[in-house]
Amino acid sequence: MTDSLKIGKYVLTSRLILGTGKYSSMEMMEKSLAASGTQMVTVAIGRVDLNGPAEKNVLSYIDRTRYVLLPNTAGAYTTEDALRIARLARAAGTGDLVKLEVIGDRKTLMPDTIALLEATKILVKEGFTVMPYTNDDPIMAKKLEDAGAACVMPLAAPIGSGRGIQNRLNLQFIKEAVACPVIVDAGVGTASDAAICMELGADGVLMNTAIAAADDPVLMAEAMREGVSAGRKAYRAGRMPVKDYGSASSPQEGLALKS
Repeated sequence: MTDSLKIGKYVLTSRLILGTGKYSSMEMMEKSLAASGTQMVTVAIGRVDLNGPAEKNVLSYIDRTRYVLLPNTAGAYTTEDALRIARLARAAGTGDLVKLEVIGDRKTLMPDTIALLEATKILVKEGFTVMPYTNDDPIMAKKLEDAGAACVMPLAAPIGSGRGIQNRLNLQFIKEAVACPVIVDAGVGTASDAAICMELGADGVLMNTAIAAADDPVLMAEAMREGVSAGRKAYRAGRMPVKDYGSASSPQEGLALKS
């Protein structure tokens, strides 16, 4: 617990958060979650039939004693849609935690940050612990924090693109702008992407497609676990200064060299 991640009342030792969509089977999802070491799992609650048979409900495959359930509002394109899904999730017994998404464009899946900010303000007043998915804008990140968000979740790249972090400088600006945790969400493609995000100072990484769409999701989940851990350790260790020219590993100064 010496390097834990705190989001609202939740304290996590794993800084990797996983989604549950796009897996070839529920069994593969379960194995991948376990291999990743994650402690928080997000579910698109608007796409779950809460009135259907338990065996056909993704929630029945998530061990609530092992994982913190993070309902998300995926599929919401308006403030009203996001509010309805969040309230539905809480009424179904998933708790007050919500990953808030309000998408503004069906092609790029970029967030509608104006609607997102409005929904954040309303849900915070209703007692939700809000984790908003946003763009990589430090101004909006600060506005979301001021609205009561428990963290901010800027994208690395468009959802499901696998491109890795596209604007490293903006992540730095966001880290400087807010005091709450910064969790990179969307766009990670492989373990090195996750490690870079963590090396740049992100407090955590959320991903889904990078693992679910891998040829071997369980092995990729293990790789992501190690990538996030290595990146966090490198950030805490403090990297060496970047230099323009080479510098010998074994300095020659002070040595008596024979001709």
